[in-house]
Amino acid sequence: MSYFHIPVLLNEVIKITDPQKNENLVDGTLGGGGHSKAILEKTGPKGKLLGMDLDPEALRAARDNLKKFEKRIILKRENFTDFSRVVEKYDFHPIDIVLLDLGISSYQLDEDVLGISFLKNQPLDMRIGGELENYDNRITATEILNKWPEEKIKEVIKDYGEERYARAIAKNIVVERKIKKIELTGRLVEIIEKSVPASYKSRRQRIHFATRTFQALRIAVNRELDNLKNALPQILEELSPGGRMAVISFHSLEDRIVKQFFVRESKDCVCDSEVPVCVCHHKARLKILTKKPITPSEEEVEKNPRARSGKLRVAEKVHKVKSL
Repeated sequence: MSYFHIPVLLNEVIKITDPQKNENLVDGTLGGGGHSKAILEKTGPKGKLLGMDLDPEALRAARDNLKKFEKRIILKRENFTDFSRVVEKYDFHPIDIVLLDLGISSYQLDEDVLGISFLKNQPLDMRIGGELENYDNRITATEILNKWPEEKIKEVIKDYGEERYARAIAKNIVVERKIKKIELTGRLVEIIEKSVPASYKSRRQRIHFATRTFQALRIAVNRELDNLKNALPQILEELSPGGRMAVISFHSLEDRIVKQFFVRESKDCVCDSEVPVCVCHHKARLKILTKKPITPSEEEVEKNPRARSGKLRVAEKVHKVKSL
């Protein structure tokens, strides 16, 4: 199977970021390059792209997909959590548009060799991109499942997966690992299956009973929420005045991080409401362009069911911060 990733909310991204002639784009989650290709079509003849991705397969696919723009693109195996370091390394300025699509590609799910999903019986690694220079080594899902204490496993599954049966799942993981080390996705699915009620495994349920646990482990292994929290301030700092930052999230925790960051950076004061006079001296640096997150249309979801939970938020960096 070739690398394939349908760009989610593509028309909406183009409409609201409104790419202009000769503007530069940083795509921090390049994937197959679908969003970037559409933006590059609008930013000719000199608009450049710096595309980052952890997955070498994604970079190969993007290089092929963006072949006609090869003189205008820089594609690198980098992590967007190191945003400032990466743009400085490749001397990529000015930056007019930044895009983060936080979704997992269809290729990564369908051709999974890392144990990200339960579609195949694979070793429970889950480290997207493997080990990378300049990116501290992440523990594997196997290490979490077999070495972490029960309470910490429960917190991961509950907090990152929003799984209602997290306590029972964590308890059974600890019981089962004493019998035999948990190393394969199939075994983990069996443990989850015996931890949840029959009604939760019904075909009437919207998602598979193991989905939330696998999602939680992937987020923990790849430090996805921390990466996002670290990246957003760097993006704001590097973005040119008038530049737009667009983030597509697929998880309520990711969306909350983006929303709270945008709200905070769009205010002139972030003091506690009980403080009578501003003492923080914070000044608004962003203008929010999406009062509510933009979600996929019914037509898009019908064509691409994996788009259904996507949420797009966009903000613009203000041209001038008011003086104190």
